[in-house]
Amino acid sequence: MKMLISGFEPFGDLTKNPTEELVKSASKWDISGVEINTILLPVVYRTCAQKLIEEVERVNPDVVLSLGVAVGRAMITPERIGINVQHTEGEGKFGDNTGKKPKNEPLIEGEPDGLFSPLPISTMTDRLKNAGIPAQISNTAGTYICNNTLYELLLYAKKQGSHLHTGFVHMPATPDMVVTSHAPSMSLDVQEKALRIMIETIRNERQN
Repeated sequence: MKMLISGFEPFGDLTKNPTEELVKSASKWDISGVEINTILLPVVYRTCAQKLIEEVERVNPDVVLSLGVAVGRAMITPERIGINVQHTEGEGKFGDNTGKKPKNEPLIEGEPDGLFSPLPISTMTDRLKNAGIPAQISNTAGTYICNNTLYELLLYAKKQGSHLHTGFVHMPATPDMVVTSHAPSMSLDVQEKALRIMIETIRNERQN
C-alpha cells in the first residue's frame, strides 16, 4: 500500500504545528506493507488542497491521510465528513497565512454539500482506545483549512472514480503549545504512536 501523509505549517499565533513534526517522523518509518510519502502543506485556502492534489498526481498513492492540529481538543479525532464551505472563525480568526478571511462561501460552487471519508474511522478509533490513547470520531472538521483540504480531496477522489481513499485526522496540541492557556494537550510521542496505529489499521483493512 502506498500512502501519502500530509501535515501543515504553523498558522495564526502558533509558532509550531505538531503535524509538521509528525510528517517528518513518518517519512523515516519502516512499516511492513506500507510505502510512506509525506508532504507539508501551506495554511492557505484552496492552495492547501491544490498542493496536495499535485502531490497525489505525482505519487499516485492508494491512501491519503491528512493531519491537522485542533487546539482545544483532548483526543485524536478522525473526521467523518468534509463540507463545501469556507468560513473564518475560531482557530482561523487570523485568516489563513495570507490573511484571507472568507465568510460563509462555498469552496466549489455547484458541488455536493458534504462528502464522507471512506477511511475505517471506527476501527481506527477503537484501536487507538484499546492502546490507551484518547480518541473519538469527529463529525465536524470545522470550516477552516483542515476542512478545505478534506473536502477537496474527497471531491477529487470521487471525480477521478479511482481507488484512492482519503481522509483527515485532527491531532491535539502538544504540551508546550498550551503552557499559558491550560488547554488540553497530548505529547508528540503519543501522537506518533497514534499515527503508527492508524497507518497499520488502514493497511490491515485494505488487505482484508
